[in-house]
Amino acid sequence: MSRPYIYCPQCGQTLQMVHTGGMQRNACVTPECGFVQWDNPVPVVAAIVEHEGKVLLARNIAWPKDWYALITGFLERGEDPVTGVMREVKEELDLEPQCANFVGIYEFRRMNQLIIAYHVPATGTVKLNEELNDYKYETFEEARYWDAGTGYALRDWLRGKGFDPKTVDWVRGAG
Repeated sequence: MSRPYIYCPQCGQTLQMVHTGGMQRNACVTPECGFVQWDNPVPVVAAIVEHEGKVLLARNIAWPKDWYALITGFLERGEDPVTGVMREVKEELDLEPQCANFVGIYEFRRMNQLIIAYHVPATGTVKLNEELNDYKYETFEEARYWDAGTGYALRDWLRGKGFDPKTVDWVRGAG
């Protein structure tokens, strides 16, 4: 989650709310500095992992027992989204991604993220990394989506395959 600065990272002065760029923003009012915290969204890649003919959903170690979601991760400097999403599937699941098919771009306002979602068919044996502690499979027919960024990506992908997924109400924080 994006947090506002208290002090200017350029000159150290206390930031103040000012109207700039059509909005109220944290900014340095020192004329020589001019720093503005634009609070741009952070790009995140998400993978709808298709493994063994089903959708693979995973649970982050910090989440409640009943929360499962897509594989996600931040882009590295200089990395394109296709490379990033395939890297995340390999890092988090130890699966071999076969390709990455673009699904869409979704906002996740609560975390100030811009999610770039892909369908990633993968092969191999699942081995979770330290960020995850469980996973499950759902058939395309039984898969449900959540009302947040990555949930909308799963919904759209399933609809594109001819399914009409229902919503699940358990996710209050998952992307």
